[in-house]
Amino acid sequence: MVTDEEWARIRGNLRFGQVLRGTVAQVPSPGAIGIFVDIGLCVGGFVDVLLLPERAEQWPVEGTVTDFEVWWADSRQQVRLKPCDQQYLREDFADFIARVRPGWPADIGRPVRDGGPVTADELASLRERQEGRDV
Repeated sequence: MVTDEEWARIRGNLRFGQVLRGTVAQVPSPGAIGIFVDIGLCVGGFVDVLLLPERAEQWPVEGTVTDFEVWWADSRQQVRLKPCDQQYLREDFADFIARVRPGWPADIGRPVRDGGPVTADELASLRERQEGRDV
């Protein structure tokens, strides 16, 4: 774990959409939470299940080396990532960002900032999608 000051410095050097090469370090519950990625920093990377394909067998496996984009970084001292390779990205990504994060294209290249927690509307949308997957 790094200090808050170190994290602020690291986060201050990140840009939305910045490409980082990473190695999938752990896939703890395929299909459930996401994947942990070693991106060569003193903090780890994480790809949320919501950005990955619905079928866990399409996810990158431990040891996979590929490129990821910086998607978010908040107070959790973890760089949230989005797969660059379309095979590891949810199939409806364009529709997903239009619903959940419509400002993403405009954010690319801007410094990462902590925009706070997910809104109630965003959470409801994500839950609806997850429930639809379980049917």
